[in-house]
Amino acid sequence: MSETVSRDEAAAEKRENDDIAALAKGGRTNFFGFFLRLAARIPFLFIAGRAASYGPAALGRFASALVVIELTSMLCTMGEKRGLAQRLSDTEGQVHPANVIADGTVLALITSCAAALFFYLVPEPMFPGGNYSQIDRLIVIAIPPLTLTEIWLAALAYRLRISPTVWARAIVEPWTISIMAGAMIWIAPESGLTLAYLSSIFAAALTAFIPFFREYGLPYAWRPRPGEMHRLAVRSMPIALADAIEWGTRRVDILLLGFLAPPSAVGVYYAAQQVASLPQKLKTSFEPVLGPVITRNLKKKDYAAIASQVCQVGFWITAAQAGIALALAIPGEGVMGLIGREFVGGTGALAFLLAAEVVAATAVVSEAALIYMARVRNLVVSLLTIGLQAVLTLAGILLMQHLGFNSLYQAAAAAAALMLALGLASIVKSQMLARLLDQKINNWRWALIWAAVPAVMLGYLATQYLPEWAELAFGIPAILGSYMWVIWKKAFGPEDRKLFQKTKTA
Repeated sequence: MSETVSRDEAAAEKRENDDIAALAKGGRTNFFGFFLRLAARIPFLFIAGRAASYGPAALGRFASALVVIELTSMLCTMGEKRGLAQRLSDTEGQVHPANVIADGTVLALITSCAAALFFYLVPEPMFPGGNYSQIDRLIVIAIPPLTLTEIWLAALAYRLRISPTVWARAIVEPWTISIMAGAMIWIAPESGLTLAYLSSIFAAALTAFIPFFREYGLPYAWRPRPGEMHRLAVRSMPIALADAIEWGTRRVDILLLGFLAPPSAVGVYYAAQQVASLPQKLKTSFEPVLGPVITRNLKKKDYAAIASQVCQVGFWITAAQAGIALALAIPGEGVMGLIGREFVGGTGALAFLLAAEVVAATAVVSEAALIYMARVRNLVVSLLTIGLQAVLTLAGILLMQHLGFNSLYQAAAAAAALMLALGLASIVKSQMLARLLDQKINNWRWALIWAAVPAVMLGYLATQYLPEWAELAFGIPAILGSYMWVIWKKAFGPEDRKLFQKTKTA
């Protein structure tokens, strides 16, 4: 009897190690993709900010349209970005995987095409100022491929194939939009950003579809089932709304600024948000792998393993985001100045946006489990979060206007509202998950403070005594290097170091 228990414990420990190794491998692959995305995103912002054909105002109009396009696409996925993992897990060995994916794909295609047609006929929500061309209206054709790409990448991630995500999102998409934005300066400057964006979306879709088709192939003996699709839509709606709300918290500020502030302020804020969203991608680095791992452990009711994985990944994300936030925020004026001198005023917004990504990490990893265990309650908390953010953003903008501060202060107020709302969501969602699992959920470690101290000191010296080019060239690596050295020595244990080890999974 004791030998059987020992074997069961050893098997459970091996599964836990394999799961952590899978999470580390997926995160490590996408962590590399973060640096590729960083290298590709900066040229686009540089071109969009400095080219005479574009500038802050054009970037602001482009950003306002993107809010509607990307939010609509997120809703049209019908929750398949994260819900697909559970459906594939539940039907494993019973239904051909391509058939399971086909149900959601057809539903998403129908809804995305209908949405694209609607916004083409009614473009005003995309362009609050009413300033757009006929080519700009065509941005709606990005909705279907953007929607399908999310589903294809989610299906690949279920089988722990993360490299297509890196190729599509970190290489093809950002480099295509950067190259095309530069080319459109001479070809179609008035609608260059729109055409560059469309090119990047279709290129990323093709990059995702090829490995997806090779992995899953065609459906077998499948036919559309309207009844099943209706049930899928109803069952997936809480996840779809949670996905859209989580994404919307990063866009409602732009939406409100688009109505209350001039386009140039929206453009500056969008540029700051694009820089701040680089560490945000670190959260999505683990999402494709964390979902399948959690669904498998839910089937076994191994709640301790889920809590361990959530805390482990949460700490990895928090540690990485905090380091990157320090490296980008301390020399923030130089970072924003790279895009253009008109963008330096967005440094305050950049600092708040980077801080928001750090405090949001706990909410994101907690939600990775909550969408399967308490999807409706998680949705309610998400709705309250975005509602609170909208109220705080509106109040902050109006207060800045009442006090006579310019639009850049209004942008900083919007960023501060995001930070406060996401911080509260992290507290609430982590406590909710802790009660469901009957396990402690906490990804905070005091070593993060010790790591920040030398990073801040080096950053201060760099900004005070180095010219701007040296501040960026030497200051940022020094901040990151000192931070990572302390984290490695003082905070990382054996499980944490798997993130940097090429561990084979079973």
